[in-house]
Amino acid sequence: MTDRAASNVLIDNWSGKRSALLDLLEIAGFTLVTALLAQVRIPLPFTPVPITGETLGVLLAGVVLGARRAFLSQVLYLAAGAAGLYVFAGGTLTGPTAGYLWCFPLAAVVTGWLVERGAARRSLTLAGALLLADACILAGGTLWLRSFLGVSLGRALRLGAAPFWVGDLFKIALVAALMVPALKKSRRLSRP
Repeated sequence: MTDRAASNVLIDNWSGKRSALLDLLEIAGFTLVTALLAQVRIPLPFTPVPITGETLGVLLAGVVLGARRAFLSQVLYLAAGAAGLYVFAGGTLTGPTAGYLWCFPLAAVVTGWLVERGAARRSLTLAGALLLADACILAGGTLWLRSFLGVSLGRALRLGAAPFWVGDLFKIALVAALMVPALKKSRRLSRP
């Protein structure tokens, strides 16, 4: 059980008693958040990879849920897509965007792990943690895209990473700007 007053994870400061049922609801909730954000999809004419809101869901899961629950929320997200539910932003676990999708659990656990160790106490450190997690997603996606399309690494970077940095930096700034004050406020409210 987490000591709520000492927790750096936002969700641990929201509710009094932790339970397995509450954890499951939170995990499923962030699976749904990621699926809903995946519906924000902007196709780009020069790459098979669209701009999506999915990564925002992954980053938020790590900050709000912490490592274990965030990881499980993204595994459940992948399982829902593998089961045929329309949760991905038009991709599949074997198509051109598969490398990004497969890295969602890793990015969620990296973010959550760093948050648990205090990264969310300041916007700059949280932004660094989110940047690292986002880099994991882009690296996995780019390497998969290279293999999937049979192109050079340079071409894969131009198709699979370069077009997304500006939008990803915006998502990172948004999460850092909103979550640090939310954590501070929730920690004050959870004190006895």
